[in-house]
Amino acid sequence: MADFTAQSEVLAFLSNPHSYGGTPAVERITTHCSSVFLVDGYAYKLKHALIFSALDYSTLEKRERACRREIALNIRTAPDLYLTIRAITRAPGGGLEFDGQGPPVDWVVVMRRFNGRDLFDAMAREGRLSAALVRHAAAELASLHAIAETTTTWGGADGVRRAIARNLQEGLKHLDLKGCTLAMALHDECQMRLTTVADLLEHRRTTGFVKRGHGDLRLANICLYKGRVTLFDGIEFSDDIGCVDTLYDLAFLLADLRRRGLTSLLDAALRQYIELTGDSASLRVMPLFMAVRLGTMAYAAAASARRQSDPAIAARRMAAARLLLRRAQKTLAEPAPGFMDGFRRVPSLAAKLRLRHQTVAEHGDSPDATPHTGDKDERRQNLTAGCDG
Repeated sequence: MADFTAQSEVLAFLSNPHSYGGTPAVERITTHCSSVFLVDGYAYKLKHALIFSALDYSTLEKRERACRREIALNIRTAPDLYLTIRAITRAPGGGLEFDGQGPPVDWVVVMRRFNGRDLFDAMAREGRLSAALVRHAAAELASLHAIAETTTTWGGADGVRRAIARNLQEGLKHLDLKGCTLAMALHDECQMRLTTVADLLEHRRTTGFVKRGHGDLRLANICLYKGRVTLFDGIEFSDDIGCVDTLYDLAFLLADLRRRGLTSLLDAALRQYIELTGDSASLRVMPLFMAVRLGTMAYAAAASARRQSDPAIAARRMAAARLLLRRAQKTLAEPAPGFMDGFRRVPSLAAKLRLRHQTVAEHGDSPDATPHTGDKDERRQNLTAGCDG
């Protein structure tokens, strides 16, 4: 639970318009992990002093480190949104101020504010989310994976096994009796499926497919900012959750589309990612990956239900958690995407680039055979080309 008592002075300071120079109003949005204060064109994000199984913001030092890490990781995909961190310090008169000479009392991440209707989550609810937009999101994720740090310490079969166990552990804390029964069944089914793909996951771990990706690519963490599809709020607090198989990173987006019944958009996103990366040979792991992601959504929905003071809202969210578990079971029972073989016949961007390098090596440089040696922005342009088709 968030220790609001320990941070009550800081919360009051951030809620006060005079803290920002007398701005007309401050709007506060509270989640289980943070409070976000919207002020003019900016958002100030305070991490709550709490401990979960995979998250620890309990001390000032840990919150500062998490703020700095959040900026460092998220500027990879959202450099226009993430600005800086600011210290909330003790003022000479005993009150609080931003970036003063006194000792830090807490820290905030400062971001640019954007219209909530530009979140993919809102677009999906209102029927405005298009195939072109989800293709751009998939391309942005492919671009991130192209430059992200590779690791063999995390991911693999053990990483998925821990995620399955974490889902059950958190689910049993928050779900009702029917939900717990579903969660235990899903746990066992996921473990059984894992045994069939464990060798493949280990091969992917040792051959460069586990990267420090986004980690939490739900529709609520994708927005349209200044006309560009932007991935934000990636995981900074856990290497185990943030360093994952690239297809497992993609699976959160696909699972969120699946739970909303947006199967045509799911198809568009998956096709775009596979066409750009060429990573189709391992698609048989996707049903398991999506089922685990749906299980994570289920326990989050149950935890949200437990926090509600309105019994009707709590009941609806608990029912949604049970539905997510059933959808996870159904997803797990389905075969891998049937169009997988078709991707093997489509030249991927990676394959095209390999062909270019081979052509240059054999025939020398020419206007029609130039090896790709561009920087991150150029790679993003290459990866996102053709997304509007």
